[in-house]
Order: sequence, then C-alpha cells, then structure tokens
Amino acid sequence: MTNAPTALDSLTAFSGDFTQQEALPDNAIHAVTDVLRTGRLHRYNPVPESQSVVSRLEAAYAQWQGQNYCLACASGGYAIATALRALGVQPGDVVMTNAFTLAPVPGAIQSVNAQAVLVEVTDDLVLDLDDFTTKAAAHPNTVLLVSHMRGHLVDMRALMAIANDFNITVVEDCAHTMGATLHGTRSGNFGHVACFSTQTYKHMNSGEGGFLTTNDAELAARAIVLSGSYMLYERHGAAPAPDVFDAIRLETPNCSGRMDNVRAAMLLAQLDELDTNLTRWNERHDAMHRAIAESNRLVLPTAVDGALRIGSSLQFRAPWLDAEGCERFMARCSEWGVDLKWFGNPDPVAFTSQHRSWHYVKPHELPHTDSVLATLFDVRIPLTFSVEDCTHVGQLITAVAATIDDE
Repeated sequence: MTNAPTALDSLTAFSGDFTQQEALPDNAIHAVTDVLRTGRLHRYNPVPESQSVVSRLEAAYAQWQGQNYCLACASGGYAIATALRALGVQPGDVVMTNAFTLAPVPGAIQSVNAQAVLVEVTDDLVLDLDDFTTKAAAHPNTVLLVSHMRGHLVDMRALMAIANDFNITVVEDCAHTMGATLHGTRSGNFGHVACFSTQTYKHMNSGEGGFLTTNDAELAARAIVLSGSYMLYERHGAAPAPDVFDAIRLETPNCSGRMDNVRAAMLLAQLDELDTNLTRWNERHDAMHRAIAESNRLVLPTAVDGALRIGSSLQFRAPWLDAEGCERFMARCSEWGVDLKWFGNPDPVAFTSQHRSWHYVKPHELPHTDSVLATLFDVRIPLTFSVEDCTHVGQLITAVAATIDDE
C-alpha cells in the first residue's frame, strides 16, 4: 500500500444514515390521527354520506398523474399483479420484463403463474430495445412489464413503436419514477397501465402501498373488483361509470388488496408536497452526480434525451474491478461512512437481488446484463441529507475509487 497523500486525506468520514427518511409532515400525522379517532379504517367504512379517504386519494392522484382512473393498492407489487390479472394474463403466458429490476417484479409475474422472459439491459441501465425487438418477435401478442428501475427511463417512444408492431401490451413499473417525465409526458402515461409504489423508500411514504393508473375503463373496473370492492365500486373516487361493471363484477374474483384509510390519509397529505420534494431529490442527486462525475474511473449512466428522472438514488459502475475488488471497494466506502449496495453480489442482499437469484424464473443467458451488474453500485439519497451532504458522499466515493487498487 502506498503512503502517498490522496484526496481522502482532505475529507472527513460521513455520519449520515442512508436509511433515515424524513418524518411525515404534521398535516399527515394529524390526518392519520383523525382517521384513527373515527375507528373507520376500512376502505369502505367512511363516515355516513361522505367519501372515504382512499377514494379522495384516488381522485387526487389520478388528477396529478393525468389519467382517468386510479386504484390505491396495498403495495406496488400488488398493483403490478392486479394489472396483469386485469389484462387477462393466464398461467403459462409470457410476460417480458427487464433483466435488471427488483424481485417484486418477477415475483408479480410468478404470482399469476405466468412465464417471465427477461430482456437484456444496456450500460445505461434501461431495457435494451434491440433485444426487446428480438424477443417481441418471438413472443407477439403478449405483455411487456417495463421496469423503470432506479428511475432510469428507456426511450418510451421507440419502445411503444416496437410494442405496437408486435401487438405487445405495455405495463409500466413506475415504482422509482413517480413524477419523472420524458419529453414532457409523465412516466406511466405511455403504456396501457402503470403501477407505482409508496413503500418507505419511494417518493411518498406510507410504509407500504401503491397505485394503479390507466385510461382503460374496462381494465380499471376489473382491477377495482379484483381489489375487493364488495360490489361497492360506485364509492370509488376515480372509477369508470357503473355500467362498465355490469358484466365484469360477476366474472372477476375478489383478491383483496385495496389500500386502507390510514395509509391513504398520510399519502393524501403528502401529495400536496410531492412536486416540491421531487425538486429537492433532484438537487441532492445532481450534487452527488457532479462529484462522482469528477472521477476518471467510475462510469455514470447517461439519460436518454428529453428524460427528467427523479434522483432518490444514484448508480455507477466500477468497470476495472473484479469481484474481490468490488467487495473491497464497498468495505472501504463503509469505513468512510458511505453505505453502498452492489448488484454483482452472488447472494441476494436486501434490495439488490439479481436474476440468477430468482430460481422461480427459468434461467436466462444474459451476458450483457451480467457484465453490467458485475460492477454496478447503488447509493440511496434520502431527503434527510442536505445538498452539501450529497456532495460530501460523492467526493468520498470518488476518492475511494481513486485508491482502491493500491490496497
């Protein structure tokens, strides 16, 4: 090991907590308390002659997203599975999805007993359109569940053109792209149906939860009945007209999973601050990105033209490292207070499992995805960090990267 001075010598260790989210705003806490005092926590148990909090949230989120229909769900994973069921996906049907995503995505496909076909991803962490074209040609008239993993948006105009050529129905997994846009169109408004998450580390925090949005009245009606409507669908705030349910209500099973009033109350209050918070996230992401971009060793993904992502996390690759080097890099960053996740880990760890760990999915040969994931790192950006904190973290990552192979 060299004793020559390095950039680390001018830095101090970071002391922030990468898992600490901001406290809910006071109005959210008061709204939850008000619901708790009524004892009316169930989605269909509002005060008489009033609309439930869940229904009001659905109407408000549909308006914010710019879609006709919205269903508030118990989780983002439930929203995806419900979207697939509402589309009529049957056991054994093919559902294509990104090879780089989180386990709830292939998990939702498995939950309807469909067959996941994984599509390669690019160096920029988005679905590879060439591989998608090949697999769409092999599996026409099926479904693509495109995962905007970690907020990275593929060229959706090009993707939709390919999907239309092969009659592929597109479901957007927008767990990491609430509020992101591409050429001014919101993520989730390109495909046939979109699914969002409000799990603690997403852009609104209800612990667990999600949304399904669409402009398809029949799909929305099926999703509402699937979510456990008990034939009370007329009480929804962003639902199709009652006549759309006439046949659907009797042929669609109840798979209860609509959100409760407690979580809806905390989210309805947060929705008022969402646009402000999205801007705050991007300020922090951009500060960290600028610091890491100073490195001549680390590789940052490039966004597609016209994309505005929401930076609640940041990803980069360290392509000169082997597996041992990646483990050493992660450990060294940890010594300086920086909590990294590594997608190349052969064992699934927390939120970084990869396709070789999903034994319920038929094994795939995905050489490019494997190459990308082998040196891919992830760092969470909570709003409890200041902009200066994010610059500090980026500087530490860059400084460690400059010295890691000297050890």
